Amino acid sequence: MAKEKQSLKSGEKILFGIVGVFIVMATIAYIAMEIYRLNRPEPLFVTKTHFVFTEEGKLGSRLFREGRCTACHRALRNGTNMGLSLDGVGSVRTLDWLVAFLENPEDTYGARTFDHGPRPKEAAYVARMSEKDRHAIAVFISQLKAEQGSSSAPMPPEGRSEFIDSMVGAWAPEHWKEKYTDIRDKQPPTSQQSGEPEKTQEPVREQQ
Repeated sequence: MAKEKQSLKSGEKILFGIVGVFIVMATIAYIAMEIYRLNRPEPLFVTKTHFVFTEEGKLGSRLFREGRCTACHRALRNGTNMGLSLDGVGSVRTLDWLVAFLENPEDTYGARTFDHGPRPKEAAYVARMSEKDRHAIAVFISQLKAEQGSSSAPMPPEGRSEFIDSMVGAWAPEHWKEKYTDIRDKQPPTSQQSGEPEKTQEPVREQQ
């Protein structure tokens, strides 16, 4: 004879009830957020990245997609986040650096990389592309710019930030105040023409 099914214990019922309530509340919150986002006159999040492509940059964008780069990387808000998001990278890496990296990833980066490099790494095929195609992809990436204050920009937001000040005050050792100055007190760098090398900026605090 088949065994009779045992009824759930009171503790199990409470646990499943809590999980069920959580799922329902999360679903309601998501729907409410989407309704709010779609009915706002302005975007919920300000886009801090931009691009102006040259003809070679447009070619690089096509080669980037056809070369399966979006399987790991995100660019123009398309692709996956398995690897580094490339939106804004052109503001922190020069075109020359990007060209060199695509040809010799680990030598240029100065350390082992996860996917770029010699076989059997998944993106080893990039280094075997023609020089022309690699250069076009590098130009495309170099023209993905970030505005000041973006998470991928070399400079923090203009003016003072209560959040940054509180984090620096909480975590930066006292002796750093004598050794470093705040880069926010400096003049922000001027943007250069798309596709031309830019100087890589220092992090939030720099050595005197």
